[in-house]
Amino acid sequence: MKKTLIAVGLLVLALGTAQAQKLTGAGATFPYPIYSKWFSEYSAAHPGVEVNYQSIGSGGGITQVTKGLVDFGASDMPMTDQALSASPIKLIHIPTVLGADVPAFNVSGISDLKFSGDVLADIFLGKIVNWNDPRIAKDNPGIHLPDLKIIVVHRSDGSGTTFIWADYLCKVSKEWADGPGKGTSVSWPVGVGGKGNEGVAGLVRQLPGTLGYVELIYALQNHISFGSVKNAAGNYITASIDGVTEAAASVKQMPADYRVSITNAPGANAYPISSFTYMLIPAKSADPAKGKVLKDLLSWIVKSGEGEVSSLSYAPLPPSVAEKVLKTVYSLQ
Repeated sequence: MKKTLIAVGLLVLALGTAQAQKLTGAGATFPYPIYSKWFSEYSAAHPGVEVNYQSIGSGGGITQVTKGLVDFGASDMPMTDQALSASPIKLIHIPTVLGADVPAFNVSGISDLKFSGDVLADIFLGKIVNWNDPRIAKDNPGIHLPDLKIIVVHRSDGSGTTFIWADYLCKVSKEWADGPGKGTSVSWPVGVGGKGNEGVAGLVRQLPGTLGYVELIYALQNHISFGSVKNAAGNYITASIDGVTEAAASVKQMPADYRVSITNAPGANAYPISSFTYMLIPAKSADPAKGKVLKDLLSWIVKSGEGEVSSLSYAPLPPSVAEKVLKTVYSLQ
């Protein structure tokens, strides 16, 4: 009897050990609020499973996952063909949600501004330097703009939020496309840098005269004013779930690897600085037990987590994309 109880006890301990897994991930700050919520809820529903995510920026996430330092990475910027080929680990892009970059500003007495793409580009190029510039005034008739220097705030770290912003500027400004271009890091002509969406939001909130870019939820959570942006149809659109969803609808045929840009998308109400964000997953996990848990986490996100994203001002995956993503998740080894 004693031997039987010991054997049962050892079996229970072995099963508990097998089920206990700690997943580590790192990368984009853009989806950090929803990832924090998801990973906490998943862990609570799966005793013994812990998901530790470091919000270090897309560039850092790509570096860590390609070096095998984390179980998954996260990036708002799809990896390039060259980066994927150079990675020792074969990686799969799994889109998780959609979000928006917004032009966040701090100008006393003003809570709502309109920005056209060429104006935003020229502000970040250092060609428009004052808030009462005639070109800003033209977009905002009836608003008294102060004689105040614009302090540009950008990311100091490798960032998918930067990629989205710069990708958009490349589409609306030839000078930007031929100059700084796009990437997780660019050579900024002007401005001061903040680390993470949190850092940029903090600088904009604290410094009068600032204009920066952050993911929508960071502007909302920090009570920072942000402007509407002129879209490809010529309409000024304020970032919203509906506007991001309409931008996503511009993708008529989702590529098999999900790498796609939806900035400056057509559509009367499409918000022009929208993007998918991705988890970067090894096609074959080095640890089968961890791979099984990661696969289950991803399927839970698609089937259950997507229903929660609107509460944090993200847009869920379109149903057709979610169905396609689920098949990709099931194919992981």
